[in-house]
Amino acid sequence: MEDRYAESRRNMVEYHLRQRGVSDPAVLAAMGKVPRELFVSEELRTSSYVDGPLPIQCSQTISQPYIVAYMTELLELEGGASVLEIGTGSGYQTAVLAEIGARVYSVEVIPELAAGARDLLVERLGYRNIQFRVGRGQDGWPEHAPYDRILVTAAPASFPERLFDQLG
Repeated sequence: MEDRYAESRRNMVEYHLRQRGVSDPAVLAAMGKVPRELFVSEELRTSSYVDGPLPIQCSQTISQPYIVAYMTELLELEGGASVLEIGTGSGYQTAVLAEIGARVYSVEVIPELAAGARDLLVERLGYRNIQFRVGRGQDGWPEHAPYDRILVTAAPASFPERLFDQLG
């Protein structure tokens, strides 16, 4: 089957990521593979590779590709690392982490977003290294701690200090 967005993904990696300083080969490969167009509505698919945030359900947004790549690169992930992600949203950042080989534990407060991300990532895209939880991100997911890394993709008013207790 033809991938009509393959060229757009390659351009995103080259012009929005590599030329802006993202250099981790695993991050660039993941960003070049994860189909961002599937994480936005049908009407926005032609805009899915512009370097900006886009609206998703529940008055939320999918982060711009550069921010996803930059935050992922800062994690300095090695294969098999466990990552607690606060704010599943559409699941795009989750997919990038999983594509690198992380074991991802993703917490989302909005049940509709969590269900949509789970369906897309597990049922459609076949990821098996992601677990989902509906709940308050500031509580983390202590049952699976300690984590090698924690990524807060939501925008809390203040950083939930108790998450530090869940780091390994």
